[in-house]
Amino acid sequence: MLSTLSEWFWNERLWFPEGLGWADLENHDGLFYPKGSDLWVTLPIALAFLIIRQIFERTVALRLASAMGVTEKVRVRATPNPTLESYFCTTSKHPAQSVVESLSKQTGNSQQQVQRWFRRRRNQERPNQLKKFREASWRFTFYLLAFFAGLAVLIDKPWFFKMEEVWNGFPTLNVLPSQYWYYMIELGFYMSLLFSVASDVKRKDFKEQIVHHVATIILISFSWCVNYIRAGTLIMLVHDAADYLLESAKMFNYAGWRKTCNYIFIIFAVVFFITRLVILPFWIMHCTWVYPVTIYRPFFGYYFFNGLMMVLQCLHIFWFALILRMAIKFLPGNHIVEDERSDREETDDSEDEDKAQESERRPKTKNGPLQNGYSASNNNHRKME
Repeated sequence: MLSTLSEWFWNERLWFPEGLGWADLENHDGLFYPKGSDLWVTLPIALAFLIIRQIFERTVALRLASAMGVTEKVRVRATPNPTLESYFCTTSKHPAQSVVESLSKQTGNSQQQVQRWFRRRRNQERPNQLKKFREASWRFTFYLLAFFAGLAVLIDKPWFFKMEEVWNGFPTLNVLPSQYWYYMIELGFYMSLLFSVASDVKRKDFKEQIVHHVATIILISFSWCVNYIRAGTLIMLVHDAADYLLESAKMFNYAGWRKTCNYIFIIFAVVFFITRLVILPFWIMHCTWVYPVTIYRPFFGYYFFNGLMMVLQCLHIFWFALILRMAIKFLPGNHIVEDERSDREETDDSEDEDKAQESERRPKTKNGPLQNGYSASNNNHRKME
């Protein structure tokens, strides 16, 4: 059954134009052509990235964080409470008011103490700034190096400036060593991101990130197997062009360098729009949709490749909507750019609650508690994060 499925999956009629097939990708005369078996090398590359990342985050990233003033915030831990812990782990991390009242009676704590316990317990599970900074610095380093490596690989290629050259001679396009390693390293990195996604900071677009990583891995792997190398290298370069800017903006944001973060974010938003919403759909996707059918009749691989491109483009539109939401923070009165995908840390209202409890013990008048002989006009200020 597996052999039958494999034979059907690798059927030449699915992946190649009529009259062409795997035999056209056999190495000859010292020329190298891509093979599906080449992709096995990405597994040790992904493993190497995971190891290098751990070393990088524990050495280079920590020193960089120290130099930029990023410190690990000390959080007040929730006091051990089996009843509240059981509800937190099995039912909900955000109990309704009626549940808070019930838990208050069960534990003998006040409702304010129960609410405070849940806030502190939720904060314990949220990643701190230092962890976010370390992750961002790792991705920034890779994307920056990958972008300039991609430029070095493509800058002297004819299809970098003339899109028609992407399909000139397809599928018998030989692969250069620089293209081979560019592909394998990029694919290995995205596989390492997929492997580590469970331990990384979880954001609101967690599911979209999974879809993006899977679609990217399939797209890169497929484009390698059927020799869409030229289009694939252009797509990877376009993606890397904006990613390192976003990661650097995050780094400065975590370090508290607000103005620097804002300026870099503006540049990132412009580059993202130009590369992902202009160049990718109107140049590269136009090339993958229009030019092939002028040479060959449409085939399954043609639709499959462009279908994956459409998935990525939908994600780009989704993320650009988040970028616009963040850009609104540049309006007058807004001075901080935050990652809309992040889960904000809750403030600990223990000081305010203590003050409220203390005021309850003070003499009262019909207008409220007295402070130095005068009624409190406003005792509801919250601490700023």
